[in-house]
Amino acid sequence: MKNITFLAIGMILFMFAQACQNNPGKNYNKEPQVDSAGQKFIKTAIESGLTEIKASGLAITNSNNHQVIGFAKMMMNDHTNADSALKKMEASKLVDSLDTINTAHQQMIAALSKQNGAAFDKAYLTMMVADHQAALDLFTNAGKSTDADVDKFAAATLPTIKMHLDSAKAILAKLK
Repeated sequence: MKNITFLAIGMILFMFAQACQNNPGKNYNKEPQVDSAGQKFIKTAIESGLTEIKASGLAITNSNNHQVIGFAKMMMNDHTNADSALKKMEASKLVDSLDTINTAHQQMIAALSKQNGAAFDKAYLTMMVADHQAALDLFTNAGKSTDADVDKFAAATLPTIKMHLDSAKAILAKLK
């Protein structure tokens, strides 16, 4: 009888100890944790950044102009950092995006890769001006999202986008 009593008390103590552990359950919510405007912003910004990185990689290897190469290196660095922050936001907001470049940008990069010399530099910078104008519009309109993280990221990144746009325009003007 003593053994049964000790066994019962031991089991009860074990169950109390197990119940005291704080193991929060995994979030099985598969729905994005951001509104549709925020989802679109995150997906478009990631894709745009991947395009800028790819095109700038081509510029670093294909250009002979030191200003273009310097600009491309800056682009690689800034867009890699922004992409890292966007990927974290994508994961935390349960947004599903592809790590690929859209067809239109793939065609632009394919055409860019066929250029060389001064023609390459002009094509690359023309692409950068157009893409950064589109990015400026995207990041300016990010305020349409109700998500504070999206708004904060967009507002913090806008000055860099403006600087990239102004730099690309200035270098392009010197090439003409």
